[in-house]
Amino acid sequence: MMIDRRLVQEVDWVLIGLVLINSLVGVLFIYSASHFVPGAYYLKQLAWVGAGLIALILVVMVDYKFLVAFSPYFYGLSVALLAGLLVFARLISGTKSWIAFGSFRFQPSEMAKIVMILLFARLFAEYKSAYLTPRFTALALLLAAVPGLLIVLQPDLGTALAFSAVAGGAFVLAGMKKRTIAVFLLLSLAIGVGGWNYGLKDYQKRRLATVVSPHQDPRGSGYQVIQSKIAIGSGGLTGKGFKNGSQIQLRFLPARHTDFIFSVVGEEFGFLGVFTVIALYFFMLLRMFRSVTKARDRAGVYIVFMASLLIAFQFLVNILMIIGLFPVTGITLPFLSYGGSSLLASYVACGLILNVRMRRFANV
Repeated sequence: MMIDRRLVQEVDWVLIGLVLINSLVGVLFIYSASHFVPGAYYLKQLAWVGAGLIALILVVMVDYKFLVAFSPYFYGLSVALLAGLLVFARLISGTKSWIAFGSFRFQPSEMAKIVMILLFARLFAEYKSAYLTPRFTALALLLAAVPGLLIVLQPDLGTALAFSAVAGGAFVLAGMKKRTIAVFLLLSLAIGVGGWNYGLKDYQKRRLATVVSPHQDPRGSGYQVIQSKIAIGSGGLTGKGFKNGSQIQLRFLPARHTDFIFSVVGEEFGFLGVFTVIALYFFMLLRMFRSVTKARDRAGVYIVFMASLLIAFQFLVNILMIIGLFPVTGITLPFLSYGGSSLLASYVACGLILNVRMRRFANV
């Protein structure tokens, strides 16, 4: 369904403006963090911002009910792509996460998160009981576990963790009983213990141990966190100035334009820069979550809440990661970090939120 002109007046231009501001701030710091290396990452990011805007427009042009209705087909395609990666994809940076055509790379797991939002919106919107039954809970967990396991096998633990945010948001809205929550916590503990002993590789264990004591391996698994803390701490109140951060410009900080872009903000613009960026995120996320009240049906409520929670979860985990309170898992900072696939997925998530809000009075 093409967009009706009457719907344009329902567009949340403030949210779009905040998303664009965060994206352009990201381009600015990507330039600062990578201008001295070949690749012109900031120009590539700017191109992906344009692609993200096009994707956002395409998403809002179609009524979200149609997207929800076709979500099982999207899910099947997504699972097929993720399974195909394990068989056919090249190993890039230690993972089989990418579809590569020459210099172009795309990460299907990023869009798989969006597909899960749509599928869960359909599944939970059609469920009318006041509480979740064990059978329905098992079905929902199985649907999330299939792509989640395929992503873990790539391996990409960061993206797999994001699935927990989507699933958790759906279960919270559906009114999961306290007893069931307790069972899940115990089950998660058991899985964690089993995963540590039999599932995690040595480098993944070292990353987890780094959270407790990064200085035990200052040149190995603890290096990134130590350098990140140095960069943020050295920024002081106002920072060292644009392109003047020693940790960044002298290349002490790895992944400075991707996972650790927030460290660049801290070193070059100090506490005031960090506060400004967090404030922009706060208002953006507040705008997203407030759109839940604008949804016209249950599917819309689930879409807005899960999409908002997904972006908030990635934001929180990335911030905790760069200050050493969470393992380095490769979760990027939405809209700021360099990365076309993650940026595109963030724009599509925002497009879904706008889609639901725009149609709050349509066919009620």
